[in-house]
Amino acid sequence: MRNSGTKPEAVDLIILATTTPRRIAPSTACFVQHGLKAINSAAFDLNAVCSGFIYSMSVGVQFITSGAYQRVLVIGADTFSKITDWSSRNCVFFGDGAGAVVFAPCPEGEGVLSFDLGADGSDGSSWTVLAGGSELPTSEETIKRKLHYWQMDGKAVFQMATNKIPFTLSRSLAKAGLTKEQIDHIIPHQPSIGILKKTSEITGIPFEKFYTNMDRYANTSSATIPMLLAEVQQRGLLRPGEIVAFIAVGAGWTWGSMIVRWAK
Repeated sequence: MRNSGTKPEAVDLIILATTTPRRIAPSTACFVQHGLKAINSAAFDLNAVCSGFIYSMSVGVQFITSGAYQRVLVIGADTFSKITDWSSRNCVFFGDGAGAVVFAPCPEGEGVLSFDLGADGSDGSSWTVLAGGSELPTSEETIKRKLHYWQMDGKAVFQMATNKIPFTLSRSLAKAGLTKEQIDHIIPHQPSIGILKKTSEITGIPFEKFYTNMDRYANTSSATIPMLLAEVQQRGLLRPGEIVAFIAVGAGWTWGSMIVRWAK
């Protein structure tokens, strides 16, 4: 908010993407609204796991383009260390992090050009947290069986991700009337280096255009894209008029992409 010159009272809406909310209720976004003293804003959480930030950006954009709101704060935040079984060999995959962006109106032809979202609810077990909801409420048994920790089938994640990331990216590019050659930067969710390299191979987009930070933070789920975007921006790598592509996949399954012309 400081970077964008946005005062708390100017925020119209807070959307917080997370899989690890502070509580089941109220929403974590309401705690953030109170902490920021953003007294004029509505607030809600959105859970699409690792696709959560793109889903949230897409929702926020609608309020801006409709003219309903002028300032939308979109946050991605997750604390996977709280739901990780540290005795599992998979424990190294996820980390904790948070990032945010402020959406505001910009001239036509700049900012968000297109987006694409998708979901397939036929596989709810390849990445999941089984207990703690209404299906399996917390009990001595669920704690004993470690059902409150995330569980992952890495092979299934790889297959889904390398199929759906190229698919959704091509759809967003088509909606924007652009080609893959016109992409200057790719800010991806951070599932694994292997998935990103395979995506580069399938799409034919040079891997040099893909930015990563998982060597430092691992996969921070909803926070990966805003954290990475902040780092790239702070390094002065984004120039007005350049095309930036955002891509993500998440449990559910969910996936999404967004094409942005970096505004002046």
